[in-house]
Amino acid sequence: MSVELNHTIVHARDKGVSAAFLARILDLPVGASWGPFLPLRLTNGVTLDYVDVGENEIQPQHYAFLISDEHFDSAFARIREAEIAYYADPFHEQPNEINHDFGGRGVYFVDPDGHNLELMTVPYGDAPAH
Repeated sequence: MSVELNHTIVHARDKGVSAAFLARILDLPVGASWGPFLPLRLTNGVTLDYVDVGENEIQPQHYAFLISDEHFDSAFARIREAEIAYYADPFHEQPNEINHDFGGRGVYFVDPDGHNLELMTVPYGDAPAH
């Protein structure tokens, strides 16, 4: 049996702005609109399908992206160059730091709609975080 995540819908005030924001950080192209959606396809084929909704309809979500060390270096450089606030933790209590959980590196930042985004180089496991 095979079960894979195919896509998820991401609520945005302006789908073009929000998709372009993450596409710039991850160095990915934004796809062509279809229906009300603007897709951002990840390298594993999963799409984040951005859709415009009203301000009150956005419930901030958490999206975590597993990336290589090299990709982390370039994405983190773009975060710093754009002067985007970043944190070592999901609760944003450790500003201007990254974490080294599970022997990798991770960083959290917020997109234009308040979604909490995470980049990490090592997936979470059963080992202690430090």
